[in-house]
Amino acid sequence: MQSRGERGVLGPHEIYFQNLSKRRETMEKKVNQRKLRVCVATCNRADYSKLAPIMSGIKAEPESFELDVVVLGSHLIDDYGNTYRMIEQDDFDIQARLHTIVRGEDEAAMVESVGLALVKLPDVLNRLKPDILVVHGDRFDALALATSAALMNIRILHIEGGEVSGTIDDSIRHAISKLAHYHICCTRSAEQHLIAMCEDHDHILLAGCPSYDKLLDVRNKDYMSVIRAWLGDDVKPENYIVALQHPVTTDIKHSIKMFELTLDALISFNKKTLILFPNIDAGSKEMVRVMRKKGVEHHPNFRAVKHVPFEQFIQLVAHAGCMIGNSSCGVREAGAFGTPVINLGTRQTGRETGENVLHVRDADTQNKIIHALQLQFGKRYPCSKIYGDGNSVPRIVKFLKSIDLAEPLQKKFQFPPVKDSISQDIDHILETQSALAVDLGGTNLRIAIVSMKGDIVKKYVQPNPKTYEERIELILKMCIEAASEAVNLNCRILGVGISTGGRVNPHEGIVLHATKLIQEWSCVNLRAPLSDALHLPVWVDNDGNCAALAERKYGKGKGVEDFVTVITGTGIGGGIIHHHELIHGSSFCAAELGHIVVSLDGPECMCGSRGCLEAYASGMALQREAKKLHDENQLLVDGMSLKNEDGISAIHLIQSAKLGNSKANTILKTAGTALGIGIVNILHTINPSLVILSGVLASQYVSIVKDVIQQQALSSVQTVEVVTSDLSEPALLGAASMVLDYTTRRTY
Repeated sequence: MQSRGERGVLGPHEIYFQNLSKRRETMEKKVNQRKLRVCVATCNRADYSKLAPIMSGIKAEPESFELDVVVLGSHLIDDYGNTYRMIEQDDFDIQARLHTIVRGEDEAAMVESVGLALVKLPDVLNRLKPDILVVHGDRFDALALATSAALMNIRILHIEGGEVSGTIDDSIRHAISKLAHYHICCTRSAEQHLIAMCEDHDHILLAGCPSYDKLLDVRNKDYMSVIRAWLGDDVKPENYIVALQHPVTTDIKHSIKMFELTLDALISFNKKTLILFPNIDAGSKEMVRVMRKKGVEHHPNFRAVKHVPFEQFIQLVAHAGCMIGNSSCGVREAGAFGTPVINLGTRQTGRETGENVLHVRDADTQNKIIHALQLQFGKRYPCSKIYGDGNSVPRIVKFLKSIDLAEPLQKKFQFPPVKDSISQDIDHILETQSALAVDLGGTNLRIAIVSMKGDIVKKYVQPNPKTYEERIELILKMCIEAASEAVNLNCRILGVGISTGGRVNPHEGIVLHATKLIQEWSCVNLRAPLSDALHLPVWVDNDGNCAALAERKYGKGKGVEDFVTVITGTGIGGGIIHHHELIHGSSFCAAELGHIVVSLDGPECMCGSRGCLEAYASGMALQREAKKLHDENQLLVDGMSLKNEDGISAIHLIQSAKLGNSKANTILKTAGTALGIGIVNILHTINPSLVILSGVLASQYVSIVKDVIQQQALSSVQTVEVVTSDLSEPALLGAASMVLDYTTRRTY
């Protein structure tokens, strides 16, 4: 039997929902068809030059937009030219004037001004009820605007986000970008920065700078009358300077000193100069005092003004012999005319510029600025379109029309994809928290899965390749295989720790300089490739330091506040623990114990010096002495045999000494004595409470070292305890401890 719906007859419920759906569609159409109410807020003369073209574009389409203008900040201050009047002269109706500046021109006044703006803005925004608030740039006033709008659920369109300049402006600009829903950017780099900041690509428009729409039109107007009006009848084009310098709020004292040097240089350079007063940032009052102290306002070569209308200012910049200071106009708009610019200090450090800009990063002398003026004055450069092509406003107006007010107001960020978090279940709880430990030695590459308790769950060993490329490839291959197998062993890998020979920068995971035992192993970034391949955090440190970390966590150094580990293996190394923490030193060269010099005329060491501990007591040193004895037929004694394929090693020397070879025994005693003298030096320098001898030769040396300490050390350190390590794999355990200490929130 067919239902009424199937027969084409609608029931009362179907009719109700159908009518409701139609009403919703009609309402949505009305919302989308109604005029977009746009509020443009301007704080100062600089941002108005960028906003005015947009305001004109909006005003030109009354069928699509309703324009409200809010004026605040320095626009309303007489000392800064009462520049709100130029907004009225441009035939814009001002719906609200807010006096928000707390005078004082210092850091506290800036903060108080933001607070005052936050108090006054809600009433205005409640009255105007805009759909979109347009804010510009990186000023503290603009931050107050964006904060107010965001908290009042008003959509924000930010002009010039994503750019990089310098000082506190960067932080404010990026903060506004994070509050804004839509973005108009001027350059391709700025667009990429916004995308990297996780802003929605669909809400970003690369339009170019709006001021270019106006400035490219006014360049060839009657500029001579403008030049004469501001600088006098006798001034010719390209024979005057425009100077505009603002305080740098993060270093006010330095920016004032730089301003003094700039004025001295301009006075000495002896060219007609139009100089504008600085903006209202902290430090501007001191800069004005400097101008008056130098007599700039009454100097025949200077014309000091608070404000020049934008169209006239652009003509003055376009035809100047040079522009100097730290205004964004110098690195942005001036490039459109090829005007030579001298950019002083750090205020615009990160800005994209054309070839017309000469940077004087640290204007520490008057002569440096004069030299820059001599290089730049009177030059002409190719016109740059980095910041726009003169057609940004049509793009912006079209972008505004595309904004869908039916879209959810809640802003969404486009975060890069990340792995799903592991849920808390019984299998996760029962997993063994573990580290992947890598020991990169001169002979072998060893990798192990190490549990939190210090148990080596599984170990992998391969010969260490001789070339960098093969070594990196093998490390990655072995680590990936071990990480995969860890799943089957019910081990959860928390990170990777690497122990390697050589000098290491552990903060960046870079091997700075390797020993001769590991070829092609200098300036090697180990952290990046492993972290990228395994998606795990990676720690890297020197093998001696790792041995000390292993003793601190699992060995005889556990709970000891100050101790030293000395490794006696192929080479001599070690690590120092002071106040429970590992000491790296200023250049990551602490605890190079093998290169403590114990004799000025001793045997040559691999480091190039003579008489180092390593040249006496390392496995290589004993191997060298064993070969000498063998060449003299004095190594082998009764009970020893040597196969033809066997190479002579330190083991043969030790075996020979144990079987009564007096010469072999003398060599071992000399090596142990040298090690003891080195440790005495350590005791007198660091004064640890414990010395741990680690490595294959530790048991051979421990008694000799104790004797030397009793004979040679100061009585205050003779009671230090000297022990041998019980750890069979100190390098691997130390590498693992870097990871496992982090997971238990121990600082490393």
